[in-house]
Amino acid sequence: MRELTLPLQHDDVIRQQAAAKHLDPSLIAAVIYAESRFRNQESHAGALGLMQITPQTAHVIARLSGGTQFVIGDLSNPDINIRYGAYYLRYLLHRYHGNEVAALAAYNAGLHVVDRWGGSELDLGAIGFPETRAYVAEVFEKRQEYRDKYADELGIH
Repeated sequence: MRELTLPLQHDDVIRQQAAAKHLDPSLIAAVIYAESRFRNQESHAGALGLMQITPQTAHVIARLSGGTQFVIGDLSNPDINIRYGAYYLRYLLHRYHGNEVAALAAYNAGLHVVDRWGGSELDLGAIGFPETRAYVAEVFEKRQEYRDKYADELGIH
């Protein structure tokens, strides 16, 4: 039943990327849930894959991470998509000094928008877009659910 209401796929890749990027695996799973419900698809805005990465963001990630052979089709590969998404989450957490609200808001609404809202000082109530505020709240809620329901699969002890 949990797989229907709270899906989890590619937990091996999530665990590996969480360890490599020093991230909470339940945070990665929750972002995937909020972005795509674990469906590997393209959004109306052109974002691709499980973590819904835009080609523009992917090119930035490829440049920052030393990747040189990136092609758009790579974003449909769950391993690459999760690797890029985890890299971007780590980058955002670093940029916003560990502020998860700011990092998640930037993942959803963009860096420049979050910078205008207060950057690393941003709290949930100061998020200017209702959709982004709901997104961040959903990620936090789902992260706890993933911790509670998939601790073994995600390597959380």
